[in-house]
This record gives sequence, structure tokens and C-alpha cells, in this order.
Amino acid sequence: MGRKSSVSRLDPEARKYLEKLIRDDRHTLDELLEALRSKFPSAEVSRSGLHRYRAGFEEMMGRMREIETASAALVDELGEGVGDKAGALLTQAVTTLATNVALNANGADSKVSIKEVGELARAARAAMQARTMSLKEREAIEEHARRKLLSEQQDNLQKIAKQQGMSQEQVDFWIKDFLGVR
Repeated sequence: MGRKSSVSRLDPEARKYLEKLIRDDRHTLDELLEALRSKFPSAEVSRSGLHRYRAGFEEMMGRMREIETASAALVDELGEGVGDKAGALLTQAVTTLATNVALNANGADSKVSIKEVGELARAARAAMQARTMSLKEREAIEEHARRKLLSEQQDNLQKIAKQQGMSQEQVDFWIKDFLGVR
């Protein structure tokens, strides 16, 4: 496996600054190098290393924009409360990213480390767990609301039964057969 790129070895603050400049998409390579070296004089990055890093970064940003556009289109189509569908989209996006990284790792100039693959796997697992928790929370809320509604209906039925002079046998019929409480 080859060594890490000079940009990847930069101080995190310097790399963050450089990535911000790249995202701005207003600078040439020379301007990027000049801005980086003026703010971080100790940064050792070659023009070619910066070019390779920017190409990969822009490809990743393009994919993220595509996912964002697709997500916006889905929300427009399905509405804001899509719940499981949004979770499924996130899970699929992370799965697609992981697959892409795995396929690119087989390339001759691969710079993907085992650590990075592990981090991606943890991100995928976290996304799936978040989706599962969300589903469990919604189910618990629905069950609570159902029990509360049944309790209110039973109370109302008891009041009406008393006012109408219904027997307990008639009330039990309505509770069991109409409300479905066994």
C-alpha cells in the first residue's frame, strides 16, 4: 500500500482550511497553494499532490451533491415525514459509498487504509442502528397513543352506559366487540 498523500498528512486545521477553499471552487491550483502556504507556512504540499487531492475531493463532493439532489427530490415527492424511506435512503447511500470505496481499493493507486474502511463500516452500522431506533420509537409512540385512545373510549362508554341505563353485559359487548379489547 502506498504512503498517504501530503495533503492527508497535513495538520487537521490546515486540511480543513484547504478543503474549504476547494469547496468555494474559485481558486486555481497555484492560488490554493499560495493561500495554504500564506496561512500555514509549514505546510509541505506539492502542486501535483494538491491536484490529485482536489480531483478526489471534487469527485466526492459531486457524489454528495447527487445524493443531496436525490434526497430533496424524494422529500418533495414523498413529503417531509417519510421516516423509514429516508432511513432506507441514508442506508443505501452509505452502502453505495462503501461499495465504491471497496471497488476503488482494488486499483493500483489505491490510498484506502484498513482504518478508513473500518470507519466507513462503523458509519454504515450507525446509520442502520439509527434507522432501527427510529422505527422502534415510532412503534412505541403508536402503541402508547393506541392505549390512551382505548382508555378514553372505555371511559366515555362507561359514562354513556350509565346515562342510558345499559347493563354491564351490554357494556362488555361494546368493549369486546366494538373496541376490540379482550
